[in-house]
Amino acid sequence: MEKTAALSAFAALSQETRLDVLRLLIRAGGEGMAAGDIAAALDVRQNTLSTNLAILTRAGVLRSHRQGRTIRYFADMGGLTALLAFLMEDCCGGAPDVCRPVLAALPACCAPDPVTCEGSS
Repeated sequence: MEKTAALSAFAALSQETRLDVLRLLIRAGGEGMAAGDIAAALDVRQNTLSTNLAILTRAGVLRSHRQGRTIRYFADMGGLTALLAFLMEDCCGGAPDVCRPVLAALPACCAPDPVTCEGSS
């Protein structure tokens, strides 16, 4: 991950509602959530949520998939893993093998699949 992409992700996550959205979607796992359900769960207006979902998607920490008239959102575990790998790149004095188990232990939200949880970076 490039530094500019990491900065974009951190900027996106530095706002309370966006951080709440990401944490909610991480908990939702591979099923993700419809935008309306996210708004209801967090008590956020639809138009406000829409803007925040777009920011998180551009930052590479969320993905979406259209199902008919509904758009489902998912935590982008590939993007989140890449962000953590960026942070841990020089782990333990330049011994990345020490940090690899931490990244490998991150739970995948589901098996890689183009509809639910494909990885990206």
